[in-house]
Amino acid sequence: MAQYFEVHPDNPQPRLLKQAAALLQRGGVAAVPTDSSYALVCRLDDKDAVDALRRIRQVDERHHLTLLCRDLSELASYARVDNRQYRLLKLGTPGAYTFLLEATKEVPRRVSHPQRKTIGLRVPDHRVLQELLAQHGGPLLATTLIPPGESEPLNDAPAIRARFEKLLAAVVDAGACPAQPTTVIDLVPMDAGGDPVVVRQGGGSLAALGLAG
Repeated sequence: MAQYFEVHPDNPQPRLLKQAAALLQRGGVAAVPTDSSYALVCRLDDKDAVDALRRIRQVDERHHLTLLCRDLSELASYARVDNRQYRLLKLGTPGAYTFLLEATKEVPRRVSHPQRKTIGLRVPDHRVLQELLAQHGGPLLATTLIPPGESEPLNDAPAIRARFEKLLAAVVDAGACPAQPTTVIDLVPMDAGGDPVVVRQGGGSLAALGLAG
């Protein structure tokens, strides 16, 4: 049964987030707020937890999972980033962007895209999630909390608890999220001198990155 943590969105209680982080460290999957919508998260290096996260969402290995990082210093350990890409990343972090980059060997094969060897990376602009990442002490693997067979993410923590409490270790309730998906930008073409490709336009402004919108 999921433990339920009701935290203040602007001044989250460290004690509660420390408890939530401990459940993640023990291999649990948690529902957490982000600057786009609620997401499922787990440890990157725990195969059983990653498998459980995929089962809850009912997605296979071809579904892109995202690494949530506190800042760009963490991100650089998991993706190959050149100077052009880094300049773009600095403009979009923290924020509602997901950047697709070539994964390094630090990323387990099972969580990178099987054909492209890429990983989605983002630095969320959400106080509660940033504090949870700090308590966890490293990046978390994430996927948007969209129930199987549905197209819209859940945005109400009590409803998430009611539907998934037997499958989750924790639900972190910090109120409603913006309920708008991230802007997804593929930076891999830049490796060969090309331009970034906008895969999906969402909450992150393209103009802020100097890209046509």
